Amino acid sequence: MPDTQIDIKSLDMDARGVGHLVNEDGSQGKVVFVEGALPGETVSFLTFKKKKNWEAARMTELHHATPMRVVPQCRHFDNCGGCSMQHLEPSAQVAMKQRVLEDNLWHISKVKSENIMRPIYGPTWGYRYRARLSVRHVARKDVVLVGFHEKRSGFVADMSTCKILPPHVDAMLLPLRALIKALSIYDQVPQIEVAVAETVTAMVLRIMAPLSSADEILLKAFADQWNIQWWLQSKGPETAAPFYPQDKELFYSLPEFNVKMPFKPVDFTQVNPMINRVLVSTALRLLDVQPHHRVADLFCGLGNFTLPLATLSAEVVGIEGSTSLSERARDNALANGLAGKTSFQTRNLFDVTVEDLVALGKFDRMLIDPPRDGAHALALALAGLAASRPDMLPQRIVYVSCSPSTLARDAGILTHGAGYVLKKAGVVNMFPHTSHVESMALFELPK
Repeated sequence: MPDTQIDIKSLDMDARGVGHLVNEDGSQGKVVFVEGALPGETVSFLTFKKKKNWEAARMTELHHATPMRVVPQCRHFDNCGGCSMQHLEPSAQVAMKQRVLEDNLWHISKVKSENIMRPIYGPTWGYRYRARLSVRHVARKDVVLVGFHEKRSGFVADMSTCKILPPHVDAMLLPLRALIKALSIYDQVPQIEVAVAETVTAMVLRIMAPLSSADEILLKAFADQWNIQWWLQSKGPETAAPFYPQDKELFYSLPEFNVKMPFKPVDFTQVNPMINRVLVSTALRLLDVQPHHRVADLFCGLGNFTLPLATLSAEVVGIEGSTSLSERARDNALANGLAGKTSFQTRNLFDVTVEDLVALGKFDRMLIDPPRDGAHALALALAGLAASRPDMLPQRIVYVSCSPSTLARDAGILTHGAGYVLKKAGVVNMFPHTSHVESMALFELPK
């Protein structure tokens, strides 16, 4: 099938250029999503997936380029699926994500923010302190590949470098390939999870068979050479345990609040620690926490927001769905001298009710940081609280989101159902060069 030309009008959620075919009568035809194309460009494309109302394609020729287009820094960009926006100038990436957030708020829930916050952004390279690298032995070539998956594929990309990883991790990619190839279980290692802490980098080696004594010697020598800590994981994440050296502590810090956060490499922590510091600071500033306030931190995890909140308020209640995470957050509070101002509960926040909120007591402020599924049940419970016990509603809510669509859904419930006003909203560029949209929103009750 010959290539076809198309004018690109916008970007979709996966950073694909969006255009429409033109019917024979001149009317607008089906939509086409073109990988590698940007708004304002005219491109030729080749379709690789066709449906009744849309097509997915890849760009084959660029006829007219937008000034926003830049040359990708990574030589593997066209093949590796780790990034999708390296061809778009970084400030334009942020602007596109802001548009995605605003469009979702309006089209899903007919909500507009009174104010658009200045985007939170930071370094665009070397920022990814958390990564899950796939490992694959390619028998026909007798090589081991370590990296992200290829675009539209389950195969591991043949990567020699990755510029979104910290430089010292980037430099390890080829040595890691050689190391795994030298192990007796080279074909029984499906992944390496990377977690960069402030004083050491941990690598969790997923192994499907026991190590030999020779394997252990190789791993220890590699750890000494590259200043890393090996962890071994034989089954699920709960089986991950330090192997060598065992006397290293993983932690990140939030200096503004004098908080030090120990973590395990399989724990959820923010990928971008530079942005996380600004995220926490901004969230607390928006909440306007006062010394007499009682605050709820829902989906609290290890206490990333809970502990800083405790330095400013009278009491913080952290709630998390995992017992192990709740216990770890409690330990972190104790280690930071904040146990007296914090308490933690394990509760399924995906089925929380009005009665549950009443039982928790009155909160002056609430921070919500859910996973991609959002906080639908919680938003509905707050709407129910507005109808039955409006005196129990927190005056301010900050919602930190990793999915603009679920934020928009929940924002509709909070505004139309619970009576909140969306005062501010903006994007947090936690993942530069990807289409991932992290955002933050401030909801406030009318005074």
